[in-house]
Amino acid sequence: MNTSKELDYRLYLQRDEGFVRTDVRKEFSRYTDIVNGRVDTVRKNYEEVRKDFFAGKGVLSKNPLRNSIYHLVVSLGVIARMCIEAGLPHAEAYTISDIYIQRADESKSVEEVLDLLGQAQVDLATRMQKLMKNPTPYSVYVHHAIDYIYDHLHESLTMERLAEVEGLSPSYFSRIFSREVGVTVKAYILSVKIRTAENILQNTDYPISAIALSLGFSSQSAFTAAFRKLTGKTPAAYRSQREYIKMI
Repeated sequence: MNTSKELDYRLYLQRDEGFVRTDVRKEFSRYTDIVNGRVDTVRKNYEEVRKDFFAGKGVLSKNPLRNSIYHLVVSLGVIARMCIEAGLPHAEAYTISDIYIQRADESKSVEEVLDLLGQAQVDLATRMQKLMKNPTPYSVYVHHAIDYIYDHLHESLTMERLAEVEGLSPSYFSRIFSREVGVTVKAYILSVKIRTAENILQNTDYPISAIALSLGFSSQSAFTAAFRKLTGKTPAAYRSQREYIKMI
Protein backbone atom coordinates (compact mmCIF):
# COMPACT_ATOMS: atom_id res chain seq x y z
CA MET A 1 0.00 0.00 0.00
CA ASN A 2 1.40 3.36 -1.02
CA THR A 3 0.81 5.91 1.75
CA SER A 4 2.87 8.79 0.34
CA LYS A 5 -0.06 10.91 -0.83
CA GLU A 6 -2.02 10.39 2.38
CA LEU A 7 1.09 11.15 4.43
CA ASP A 8 1.67 14.42 2.56
CA TYR A 9 -1.98 15.39 3.04
CA ARG A 10 -2.00 14.64 6.75
CA LEU A 11 1.27 16.47 7.34
CA TYR A 12 -0.23 19.45 5.52
CA LEU A 13 -3.31 19.36 7.76
CA GLN A 14 -1.15 19.14 10.88
CA ARG A 15 0.87 22.19 9.83
CA ASP A 16 -2.29 24.06 8.91
CA GLU A 17 -3.90 23.28 12.27
CA GLY A 18 -0.73 24.05 14.22
CA PHE A 19 -0.54 20.49 15.55
CA VAL A 20 2.74 19.74 17.32
CA ARG A 21 3.51 16.23 18.53
CA THR A 22 4.78 15.56 22.04
CA ASP A 23 8.57 15.75 22.19
CA VAL A 24 9.87 12.20 22.01
CA ARG A 25 12.67 12.91 24.48
CA LYS A 26 10.22 14.26 27.03
CA GLU A 27 7.92 11.28 26.61
CA PHE A 28 10.76 8.78 27.01
CA SER A 29 12.10 10.60 30.06
CA ARG A 30 8.78 9.79 31.72
CA TYR A 31 9.15 6.17 30.65
CA THR A 32 12.66 6.19 32.10
CA ASP A 33 11.20 7.21 35.45
CA ILE A 34 9.06 4.06 35.30
CA VAL A 35 12.05 1.88 34.43
CA ASN A 36 14.05 3.39 37.29
CA GLY A 37 11.27 2.68 39.77
CA ARG A 38 10.54 6.30 40.69
CA VAL A 39 6.99 5.57 41.79
CA ASP A 40 6.10 8.97 43.26
CA THR A 41 7.51 10.79 40.24
CA VAL A 42 5.62 8.49 37.86
CA ARG A 43 2.37 9.16 39.72
CA LYS A 44 2.90 12.95 39.66
CA ASN A 45 3.94 12.91 36.00
CA TYR A 46 0.82 11.07 34.97
CA GLU A 47 -1.46 13.34 36.99
CA GLU A 48 0.00 16.25 35.01
CA VAL A 49 -0.18 14.50 31.63
CA ARG A 50 -3.72 13.33 32.36
CA LYS A 51 -4.98 16.93 32.48
CA ASP A 52 -4.60 17.18 28.69
CA PHE A 53 -3.74 13.62 27.75
CA PHE A 54 -4.35 13.82 24.00
CA ALA A 55 -2.38 17.02 23.42
CA GLY A 56 0.45 16.27 21.00
CA LYS A 57 -0.86 12.78 20.29
CA GLY A 58 -2.08 11.54 16.94
CA VAL A 59 -5.61 10.33 16.30
CA LEU A 60 -5.48 6.54 16.01
CA SER A 61 -9.24 6.11 15.70
CA LYS A 62 -12.18 8.44 15.10
CA ASN A 63 -13.95 6.63 17.91
CA PRO A 64 -12.80 8.38 21.14
CA LEU A 65 -12.92 5.25 23.31
CA ARG A 66 -11.07 3.13 20.75
CA ASN A 67 -8.56 5.94 20.25
CA SER A 68 -7.74 5.98 23.98
CA ILE A 69 -7.41 2.18 24.05
CA TYR A 70 -4.98 2.25 21.11
CA HIS A 71 -2.84 4.85 22.89
CA LEU A 72 -2.80 2.67 26.03
CA VAL A 73 -1.69 -0.34 23.97
CA VAL A 74 1.11 1.58 22.28
CA SER A 75 2.33 3.09 25.54
CA LEU A 76 2.34 -0.17 27.47
CA GLY A 77 4.04 -1.98 24.60
CA VAL A 78 6.98 0.43 24.74
CA ILE A 79 7.15 0.53 28.55
CA ALA A 80 7.03 -3.27 28.90
CA ARG A 81 9.94 -3.68 26.50
CA MET A 82 11.98 -1.03 28.30
CA CYS A 83 11.33 -2.74 31.64
CA ILE A 84 12.39 -6.10 30.20
CA GLU A 85 15.65 -4.60 28.94
CA ALA A 86 16.21 -3.26 32.47
CA GLY A 87 15.76 -6.70 34.02
CA LEU A 88 12.05 -7.23 34.70
CA PRO A 89 11.22 -10.86 33.83
CA HIS A 90 9.89 -11.24 30.31
CA ALA A 91 6.73 -13.09 31.37
CA GLU A 92 5.92 -10.65 34.17
CA ALA A 93 6.28 -7.52 32.04
CA TYR A 94 4.19 -8.81 29.14
CA THR A 95 1.54 -10.40 31.36
CA ILE A 96 1.08 -7.17 33.33
CA SER A 97 0.73 -5.36 30.01
CA ASP A 98 -1.81 -7.95 28.83
CA ILE A 99 -3.86 -7.58 32.02
CA TYR A 100 -4.28 -3.82 31.60
CA ILE A 101 -4.92 -4.07 27.86
CA GLN A 102 -7.68 -6.64 28.47
CA ARG A 103 -9.20 -4.42 31.16
CA ALA A 104 -9.07 -1.46 28.77
CA ASP A 105 -10.78 -3.53 26.10
CA GLU A 106 -13.70 -4.00 28.50
CA SER A 107 -13.83 -0.33 29.51
CA LYS A 108 -16.90 1.78 28.81
CA SER A 109 -15.37 5.26 28.82
CA VAL A 110 -12.25 7.21 27.89
CA GLU A 111 -11.79 8.22 31.53
CA GLU A 112 -11.75 4.58 32.60
CA VAL A 113 -9.05 3.79 30.04
CA LEU A 114 -6.92 6.73 31.16
CA ASP A 115 -7.28 5.59 34.77
CA LEU A 116 -6.00 2.16 33.74
CA LEU A 117 -2.98 3.59 31.96
CA GLY A 118 -2.02 5.54 35.07
CA GLN A 119 -2.47 2.44 37.23
CA ALA A 120 -0.37 0.37 34.83
CA GLN A 121 2.49 2.85 34.87
CA VAL A 122 2.54 2.97 38.68
CA ASP A 123 2.26 -0.83 38.81
CA LEU A 124 5.28 -1.31 36.55
CA ALA A 125 7.26 1.39 38.33
CA THR A 126 6.57 -0.33 41.66
CA ARG A 127 7.78 -3.64 40.26
CA MET A 128 10.93 -2.01 38.92
CA GLN A 129 11.55 -0.38 42.30
CA LYS A 130 11.25 -3.76 44.00
CA LEU A 131 13.52 -5.33 41.38
CA MET A 132 16.24 -2.78 42.06
CA LYS A 133 16.09 -3.50 45.78
CA ASN A 134 16.16 -7.25 45.17
CA PRO A 135 17.90 -7.88 41.84
CA THR A 136 17.31 -11.20 40.09
CA PRO A 137 19.81 -13.91 41.04
CA TYR A 138 19.71 -15.34 37.54
CA SER A 139 22.76 -15.30 35.29
CA VAL A 140 22.44 -13.93 31.78
CA TYR A 141 22.25 -17.49 30.41
CA VAL A 142 19.34 -18.50 32.61
CA HIS A 143 17.57 -15.19 32.08
CA HIS A 144 17.83 -15.62 28.30
CA ALA A 145 16.71 -19.24 28.52
CA ILE A 146 13.58 -18.29 30.48
CA ASP A 147 12.73 -15.64 27.90
CA TYR A 148 13.24 -18.23 25.16
CA ILE A 149 10.89 -20.65 26.90
CA TYR A 150 8.08 -18.07 27.02
CA ASP A 151 8.66 -17.12 23.39
CA HIS A 152 8.55 -20.75 22.21
CA LEU A 153 5.81 -22.34 24.30
CA HIS A 154 4.26 -23.70 21.11
CA GLU A 155 7.31 -25.92 20.58
CA SER A 156 8.38 -29.20 22.15
CA LEU A 157 11.18 -27.60 24.17
CA THR A 158 14.11 -29.56 25.55
CA MET A 159 17.03 -28.82 27.80
CA GLU A 160 19.38 -29.67 24.93
CA ARG A 161 17.75 -27.07 22.68
CA LEU A 162 18.04 -24.36 25.33
CA ALA A 163 21.68 -25.22 25.96
CA GLU A 164 22.32 -24.96 22.22
CA VAL A 165 20.65 -21.53 22.06
CA GLU A 166 22.87 -20.31 24.91
CA GLY A 167 25.99 -21.87 23.41
CA LEU A 168 26.62 -24.09 26.44
CA SER A 169 27.08 -27.81 26.91
CA PRO A 170 23.85 -29.53 28.04
CA SER A 171 25.43 -30.76 31.29
CA TYR A 172 26.76 -27.33 32.28
CA PHE A 173 23.54 -25.53 31.33
CA SER A 174 21.49 -28.09 33.26
CA ARG A 175 23.58 -27.55 36.39
CA ILE A 176 23.44 -23.74 36.40
CA PHE A 177 19.70 -23.69 35.60
CA SER A 178 18.83 -26.10 38.41
CA ARG A 179 21.11 -24.27 40.86
CA GLU A 180 19.70 -20.80 40.10
CA VAL A 181 16.01 -21.61 39.53
CA GLY A 182 15.67 -24.45 42.01
CA VAL A 183 14.08 -26.95 39.62
CA THR A 184 15.20 -28.87 36.57
CA VAL A 185 14.81 -27.40 33.10
CA LYS A 186 12.19 -30.01 32.23
CA ALA A 187 10.15 -29.28 35.36
CA TYR A 188 10.31 -25.52 34.73
CA ILE A 189 9.18 -25.83 31.11
CA LEU A 190 6.27 -28.04 32.12
CA SER A 191 5.18 -25.71 34.93
CA VAL A 192 5.19 -22.70 32.61
CA LYS A 193 3.16 -24.55 29.99
CA ILE A 194 0.60 -25.74 32.53
CA ARG A 195 0.26 -22.26 34.10
CA THR A 196 -0.33 -20.90 30.61
CA ALA A 197 -2.88 -23.63 29.94
CA GLU A 198 -4.72 -22.72 33.17
CA ASN A 199 -4.99 -19.11 31.98
CA ILE A 200 -6.29 -20.18 28.57
CA LEU A 201 -8.82 -22.56 30.10
CA GLN A 202 -10.06 -19.83 32.46
CA ASN A 203 -10.40 -17.07 29.91
CA THR A 204 -11.26 -18.71 26.59
CA ASP A 205 -13.43 -21.45 25.15
CA TYR A 206 -10.69 -22.87 22.93
CA PRO A 207 -10.98 -26.65 22.52
CA ILE A 208 -8.66 -28.61 24.79
CA SER A 209 -7.15 -30.29 21.74
CA ALA A 210 -6.23 -26.87 20.31
CA ILE A 211 -4.67 -25.78 23.61
CA ALA A 212 -2.58 -28.94 23.71
CA LEU A 213 -1.34 -28.31 20.18
CA SER A 214 -0.63 -24.63 20.82
CA LEU A 215 1.57 -25.53 23.80
CA GLY A 216 3.68 -28.07 21.94
CA PHE A 217 2.27 -31.27 23.41
CA SER A 218 2.44 -34.34 21.19
CA SER A 219 -1.22 -35.18 21.81
CA GLN A 220 -4.26 -34.21 23.86
CA SER A 221 -3.73 -37.25 26.07
CA ALA A 222 -0.13 -36.19 26.80
CA PHE A 223 -1.37 -32.72 27.70
CA THR A 224 -4.11 -34.12 29.94
CA ALA A 225 -1.65 -36.38 31.77
CA ALA A 226 0.79 -33.50 32.36
CA PHE A 227 -2.01 -31.16 33.46
CA ARG A 228 -3.38 -33.71 35.93
CA LYS A 229 0.10 -34.37 37.31
CA LEU A 230 0.61 -30.71 38.24
CA THR A 231 -2.92 -29.63 39.16
CA GLY A 232 -4.62 -32.83 40.27
CA LYS A 233 -7.41 -32.26 37.72
CA THR A 234 -7.98 -32.89 34.04
CA PRO A 235 -8.19 -29.78 31.81
CA ALA A 236 -11.93 -30.37 31.35
CA ALA A 237 -12.52 -30.64 35.09
CA TYR A 238 -10.43 -27.52 35.73
CA ARG A 239 -12.41 -25.50 33.18
CA SER A 240 -15.73 -26.72 34.57
CA GLN A 241 -14.67 -25.77 38.10
CA ARG A 242 -13.66 -22.25 37.01
CA GLU A 243 -16.94 -21.78 35.15
CA TYR A 244 -18.85 -22.87 38.25
CA ILE A 245 -16.95 -20.42 40.46
CA LYS A 246 -17.73 -17.57 38.05
CA MET A 247 -21.44 -18.41 38.28
CA ILE A 248 -21.71 -18.29 42.08
